[in-house]
Amino acid sequence: MTDPKYRRILLKLSGEALLGEAPYGVDPGVLKRLAAEIHELVERGVQVALVIGGGNIFRGEGLAATGMDRVTADQMGMLATLLNALALQDALEQEAVFTRVMSAIKVNQVCESYIRRRAIRHLEKGRVVIFAAGIGNPFFTTDSAASLRAIEINADIMFKATKVDGVYSADPVKEPGAQRYQRLTYDEVLQRKLDVMDATAIVLCRDQNMPIMVFDITRPGGLRDVVEGRAIGTFVERG
Repeated sequence: MTDPKYRRILLKLSGEALLGEAPYGVDPGVLKRLAAEIHELVERGVQVALVIGGGNIFRGEGLAATGMDRVTADQMGMLATLLNALALQDALEQEAVFTRVMSAIKVNQVCESYIRRRAIRHLEKGRVVIFAAGIGNPFFTTDSAASLRAIEINADIMFKATKVDGVYSADPVKEPGAQRYQRLTYDEVLQRKLDVMDATAIVLCRDQNMPIMVFDITRPGGLRDVVEGRAIGTFVERG
């Protein structure tokens, strides 16, 4: 088994990644598999932090499109990410992994509030840290929250978990001939308007030189492979 290439990582999961075959909410089988793969990394000395979206429950932008006040919709989306974080925390603790959920909004009876130094200390003690509620403000996506938290905790890399094996020139489901990129620069992502993360998240990573790896989280062992440095996705970095 290859030694891990990265010591501290931030894993960005979409809420949809927790759906599995379910139409709504979370699939216990998916949670269990993810928890087992994260447990393996922790056992090997990797410090793991996560940001999870809330699209499997509520998506603020989608709710706003129906006429709901955008701030209210985004607040509902933040609470959805907290539900997902608690679900994953439970799955990890069933794997005997010490886990802390840290929220950007105050819900002290449910979890800790986010404090950067405390988060880093949790990681140093071998605990998995799940960052919930985005950055605590409306109009910012969980992609932006993931970029910000990765930078704040001095992660070695941010992994963007998707349902496809990297970044393509077009939707590979709709266009079978779409090109898969192995490496891209931040500016190429922005100029070509590629579907990696939102522009704010990409600019944050570019300005602070935070590398991004986009990979397929549905592939068993995929998380282990990218942490070991295998090129099974798309790597985004400076040119």
